Amino acid sequence: MSVTLRSQLLTVQIDPLGAQLTSIRTCTGVELLWQADPAVWGRHAPLLFPIIGRLRDGRYTVDGREYAISQHGFARDSVFSVVRQSETAVTFQLEESGDTLVKYPFSFRLQVTYALEGGTLTKSHTVLNCSAETMYYEVGGHDGFLLALLPGERQEDYFIQFPGQNAILPMGMDERNFLTESSRPFPLEGDRLPMPLSVFGLDTVVLKDLPVRQVTLASHRNPIRLTLVFDDFDYLGLWTKPVTPSAPYVCIEPWSTLPECAFTDSALEHKPGIRALAPGQGETLTYRTVIEGI
Repeated sequence: MSVTLRSQLLTVQIDPLGAQLTSIRTCTGVELLWQADPAVWGRHAPLLFPIIGRLRDGRYTVDGREYAISQHGFARDSVFSVVRQSETAVTFQLEESGDTLVKYPFSFRLQVTYALEGGTLTKSHTVLNCSAETMYYEVGGHDGFLLALLPGERQEDYFIQFPGQNAILPMGMDERNFLTESSRPFPLEGDRLPMPLSVFGLDTVVLKDLPVRQVTLASHRNPIRLTLVFDDFDYLGLWTKPVTPSAPYVCIEPWSTLPECAFTDSALEHKPGIRALAPGQGETLTYRTVIEGI
């Protein structure tokens, strides 16, 4: 059963299947989250763990031993237990099982906490290494936000704002869709990247080394501004499924680690940004979604 959180400004729903956000609705009834149209993209905001993206032949190695795992890992398709809940916060938990150990050779505890205060939704990912050896992992968001909130609006009314920047430097991709080093700078309109991405012939933008780990999704035609603040995450992805006509959403994705890169091997421990935890060690990575103009 879905968990509902409420503040005076927002109502948020989360599904224990994948600990996935399924709705962010304002007090005036405006839905902000993509509603998982199965004809386009049948997810809302999947949790990426213990890997991000797809791998060469769906395989990776740890200490020279090979494992097979599906794109974005298994957390998004796993049922989490609820370990704490109140009107404004909930914590979901996932631990290893016989099935996960075949795909990912570590004992772990993953807790995902959503906390709602006013117009701010904070999502915290706490990972604990319960293994006897160093554990490597990746974690990220994949939150899909609507680009046409009100009647009569178009995707072209929206933009993503990068504070203090007049250009971004997206990473390149090879013919296999594996990342290459950064390509040429991509100029912004002021500090804004117009939507949809398909206007530029793009469906994916991957960024690293952002001077400010914050972006804002906004419109020329309504006052609602949605800002993601992701200080704990080194990388950012923007994505919309490539369909015609373009789908009215954009995923804004804070990532701890880069997806598969053409310039690295298949060893998990060699991936750029990989997180490493000693036995018994844990850490928490957090990002916030701040909604204004409601």
